[in-house]
Amino acid sequence: MTSSLIRGRPRHATAHIRVRVARAVVGAFVGAGWLMLPVMTVGERDPVPVGATGPVASAAAAEHDGSSVTDLFMPLVALGAAGALAGYGYLRRTRRARTRTTPGVVSAAPPVPTSLESERQARAALVLADDCVRGSKEELSFVEELFGNEAVEPFVHALRAAETELSAAFAIWRRYEEGVPGDETARRQALVGVVGRCAEAGRRLDAEAAALDRLRGLEQGVDAALEVAEGRFRGLAARTAAAQATAAELHQRYAPSAGAPVTGYVEQAKDRLVFATSKLNESRQSADAGEGQRAARHLRAAEGGVAQAGVLIGEVERLAAQLQEAAGLVPAALTGGEAEIAEARKAGGRTSLATGELHARLAHADGVLAAVRTELTGGPYDPLDALRRIARAVERLEAGRPGVVEAAARLVAHSAVAGAEDFVAVHRGAVGAQARARLAAAQRALGAGTGRCTDADTLATEARDLAERDVRAHGNPYPDGHPLGLTGAVLGGILLTEDPDAGPPTSYGGPQTRGRRHLP
Repeated sequence: MTSSLIRGRPRHATAHIRVRVARAVVGAFVGAGWLMLPVMTVGERDPVPVGATGPVASAAAAEHDGSSVTDLFMPLVALGAAGALAGYGYLRRTRRARTRTTPGVVSAAPPVPTSLESERQARAALVLADDCVRGSKEELSFVEELFGNEAVEPFVHALRAAETELSAAFAIWRRYEEGVPGDETARRQALVGVVGRCAEAGRRLDAEAAALDRLRGLEQGVDAALEVAEGRFRGLAARTAAAQATAAELHQRYAPSAGAPVTGYVEQAKDRLVFATSKLNESRQSADAGEGQRAARHLRAAEGGVAQAGVLIGEVERLAAQLQEAAGLVPAALTGGEAEIAEARKAGGRTSLATGELHARLAHADGVLAAVRTELTGGPYDPLDALRRIARAVERLEAGRPGVVEAAARLVAHSAVAGAEDFVAVHRGAVGAQARARLAAAQRALGAGTGRCTDADTLATEARDLAERDVRAHGNPYPDGHPLGLTGAVLGGILLTEDPDAGPPTSYGGPQTRGRRHLP
């Protein structure tokens, strides 16, 4: 039997409605009967004796007409009253249905999210999946160093599968940002695809998290893992002093823009190492006290700090090496660029460019090369930026010949992508989906071949700018200060929360398992 609440009104309300309807119907029948009464009696005339004609007859006729109008008036009034009652009942029912508080029919289908809600869900899914992949990669590097390649093969396979799903999700999101597809329904399905791919990436990692914990066995003892982390820590401590000298040399040898990408990196590396020192000590103390879970928790936090310190120091070393390589390549790139310009002038009308456009681009390329030559003799300059300008100016001529200019473009693109990747890696606690999506697009362009080097460079530069903006907007989670490098650990995503107790460290796994090393 169907409940009266599901039908939308209580039983007594239904009974009242039935009574009103019945009354309205009866009134309508009565009114109709009164209307028909004169018609039914019009043929039944009483015999009237024939009288004399004259004024008396005229008066009788008038009296007969008046009685007919009276007979019609009352039924019309009754019918109007019945209609008014029926209309009044209908209005009351409508008003009551609109203002009632009892539940009506509940739809089984969930509400369809708006486009803004779907986009917000997709962005959150991208950030979460990317964080899971990055955190899993950090822990896996320590496990591989201790147990070897063969032991970690299943976990590497799961990580690569997750990276594939995440890359596909970023590709879908990138097309969505560019307006593809255009149909609203298809765009909604694209967002569903982004969320689904991210969920699959997380599921792949979640499925292997327990097996990785069994392999490591940290709850049973952390001594071997501590030796690996402490050994890497000591190596980084030795490299930090050299990296500080390298960073200072960059500022002296090149233009300020050359060393700007790694400004403050040595200080951040020291901050991560301070945090790692504290957590390594706490892990050993917990192990000595027989607190296996607490020891494993502190060890994972220390490993995260060591890994990110390595990224920061490595970025200083990488940039210095690439600047030196670029400085050696600039003279050859200038020569190659001049050859490309001469070839474009010879080609003339054989290019796809209009004559006026070709002349304008040739003039621009001549100006760029002349400016770079002036910089070479004018003091410190930025070699990577010089190569970038040469490559872009020559590329606009559409000569398309492989050579030293193409090699210059490839070096610039690799440097830009690596710089953006490392910045996101050590600031992932603050970087949003837009910067990560640009970075993923830059990596795809770089992997597509030499013809996409300029695109990769442009996208990587955009990703770095967006990531820096996110970090500035995020600010310091502990403005009053906090000891032991906790601010950097939270900003780097080593710790998953900003609570005073620091929260759990990130571990290998997806959304369901990455925060499993929380305090009991």
